[in-house]
Amino acid sequence: MTDPLPIDGILPDLRRALAGGRNAVVTAPPGSGKSTRIPLALLDEPWFQGRRLMMLEPRRLAARAVAHRMAFTLGEAVGERVGYRIRLDTRVGPDTRVEVVTEGILTRLLQHDPALQGYGAVLFDEFHERSLHADIGLVLCLEARKLFREDLRLLVMSATLDCESVAALLGKAPIITARGQVFPVQTYHLDRPGPGRLEQAVAQTVQRALSTERGSILVFLPGVAEIRRVERLLTAANLDPQVRLIALYGDLPQEAQDLALQPPPPGVRKVVLSTSLTETSLTIEGIRIVVDAGLMRIPRFDPRTGLTRLDTLPVSQDSAEQRRGRAGRREPGLCYRLWPEPEHQHLALRRSPEILEADLTSLALDLALWGVAEPGDLAWLDPPPTGALLQGRELLTHLGALDGQGHITAQGRQMAALALHPRLGHMILRAIPLGLGGLACDIAALLSERDLLKAIPGQRQADLRLRLDILQERPHGEPALTVDQPARQRILQTARQWRQQLHVSPRQGGLERLGVLLAFAYPDRIAQRQPGGESRFRLANGRGAYFPQPEALSTEEYLVIAALGGEAQWSRIFLAAPVLLEELEDYFADQIQLTEFVSWDDRAQAVSARKQRRLGTLVLRDQAFAKADPAAVTASLIQGIRRQGSACLPWTDELRQWQARIQFLREVAGSDAGWPDVSDQALLAGLEDWLAPSLAGLTRLEQVRRMALRGPLDSLLTGELRKKLDRLAPTHLTVPSGSRLRLDYSSRANPILAVRLQEMFGCRETPRIADGKVPILLHLLSPAGRPVQVTQDLAGFWRTGYQEVKKELRGRYPKHSWPDDPLGATPTRRTTKRQP
Repeated sequence: MTDPLPIDGILPDLRRALAGGRNAVVTAPPGSGKSTRIPLALLDEPWFQGRRLMMLEPRRLAARAVAHRMAFTLGEAVGERVGYRIRLDTRVGPDTRVEVVTEGILTRLLQHDPALQGYGAVLFDEFHERSLHADIGLVLCLEARKLFREDLRLLVMSATLDCESVAALLGKAPIITARGQVFPVQTYHLDRPGPGRLEQAVAQTVQRALSTERGSILVFLPGVAEIRRVERLLTAANLDPQVRLIALYGDLPQEAQDLALQPPPPGVRKVVLSTSLTETSLTIEGIRIVVDAGLMRIPRFDPRTGLTRLDTLPVSQDSAEQRRGRAGRREPGLCYRLWPEPEHQHLALRRSPEILEADLTSLALDLALWGVAEPGDLAWLDPPPTGALLQGRELLTHLGALDGQGHITAQGRQMAALALHPRLGHMILRAIPLGLGGLACDIAALLSERDLLKAIPGQRQADLRLRLDILQERPHGEPALTVDQPARQRILQTARQWRQQLHVSPRQGGLERLGVLLAFAYPDRIAQRQPGGESRFRLANGRGAYFPQPEALSTEEYLVIAALGGEAQWSRIFLAAPVLLEELEDYFADQIQLTEFVSWDDRAQAVSARKQRRLGTLVLRDQAFAKADPAAVTASLIQGIRRQGSACLPWTDELRQWQARIQFLREVAGSDAGWPDVSDQALLAGLEDWLAPSLAGLTRLEQVRRMALRGPLDSLLTGELRKKLDRLAPTHLTVPSGSRLRLDYSSRANPILAVRLQEMFGCRETPRIADGKVPILLHLLSPAGRPVQVTQDLAGFWRTGYQEVKKELRGRYPKHSWPDDPLGATPTRRTTKRQP
């Protein structure tokens, strides 16, 4: 149906759709209460047949809050008819009919029981957030419905959803729209803060709202760092004692999260500083005012680097509407937006689905466990990007979770059962046989939860060993560090849960092998310090990493880097641990390749024959070896000659003329006459054919420069062509004086003969070569050897030019003979007139 109805008004239509075995889509405005009222209304539907209703929430805080709210509505404790399942906390019992779970839990349940036999329906709440787990959960539920359970109902709910595409995916499911029960919210658009002024602008807006309006305030900020800075500013502002500042984000302890959701005591106003986790599903009691900084922080995976970075972006329109709706849950409210109204229309309509921007390694493992070879065979709202999925599969193969055909291995099944990122799951499974399972659980917890060290502006400790010492309350020698105790307790709780699941004892020593365990998780991020400095490292995957300022880890020869950020080619190191070369050679022996290679060394101008042990792109050990393949040596030497260019060969003037003579005949006679192309470009291209046989035993360019080049060049001509060469393009010509003079072929147009004018007396026509086809270019010289005429028409010169030249030369060289009739005069090589 399309007419908006209150939540109660849509229930008959929703019951009919689900009772008939159909799926459904429900959309309602923020604040309508659909997340609690609809599940309770379906609680006792007969078609459940004793099965449970599973309801998905995108966050742990929302899952617990929704479950508590529904249980409160029923007058029961959580764990009776309404329960929840989240990581580290489960409250369900034998009488539970509604289970509120986080989205990742659904994937694990599906992998354990693809038919979901214990559940009659799966309800996807706040689906507009399009988390990766929600997308894969819906895809696998559709597969389960198609293959095993036609009676499994799927219900998708959201306040700001593109319903048509979802309804089509669900088999043309009906779209049921409700008005809900919401109150009007007056919206004020403010100027967007300038760079570096976000927290100050937020604090000022909060202060103004506190002074002019009543009720509690919910502030949306992009991350924890901004929350802490605004909290400091407001604390320093000496607010009214009845104003209570409360931070709210996902990694807070449960008690602190519950405090933020509870109504304030009488006379007390709350200012809740929150990340985007309170956009949906949650009702924070007493909130009447929303201050929206207009930013959101999302992870983005780059397949080129294999890294995920956090980007801060303007909020999308649907998120802004969700945030605004928090102010109208219980009464009319206000919303302050820190961006101008005209800018609002240019915001993205919806946030991009996480599947298009996330690391898909876990998704690739889930698909392999499900038995999917081609993701295109499944029904996706947005199919996973090919590049990110292929990179995820490559990593899984490297970790031993997939075999060469892309099928899941026994180890892959164990990794999937851990509900960890495959990197960390692989690390723990490798650590257990080494007696290091407890240490691996600590490391995995440290890397999965928020950092237990509070960041100090301008400083950062990247050493993972330091965090492990703090976690286990060992001396660490860093008294200035501030420890986030709630984060530490959560890490300990997480590590304890994994140890219990895997039946391993707590860590007892073994810290010296921390780097090895980290390398099991991040084999592609094993890093080697680069020469010339202590801050730059080369990773096994070929990329670079650096420390922005010196740290204790900067001087280590080898690191394993767990957290990186920044540009693609050189990324900043955020978290790492040292590892020894001997450990890499011991534990990664199957991945180390022994290579012998011969290559050209530009610096040494010689062939280099090396034997190397490599881990990825890292050279662990490098040494020279003598018995290199002669063919490989020659090939590398030829490579070096090509890099240097033809000029590095031992050319002489005679050989350059030889080259020019052949090129001249090639142009005159055409390439069909058999003359080879001996241009520099052609000679370089054909080094293997004409020069390689003469390079045997040579390894250095210096040796090439001392070799005789004439023999290799002559090999380019047959015996017949050699004879033709001397006849058609002679090196010398004999002139009338009897002198045998060299022809210069360096000019591609015509060979040049430089000859004193007096030696040509009596010669009527220009000499020709190439069987008389080409006249030479005469450079007629004065007695001093300076050109006085350049011509190819000697006869014409005698007729028209000689007399003028004679006058000039007779004046300059009076002792020489300058006859009036040059054709009847005797040619002479003498430079001065014979004395009587």
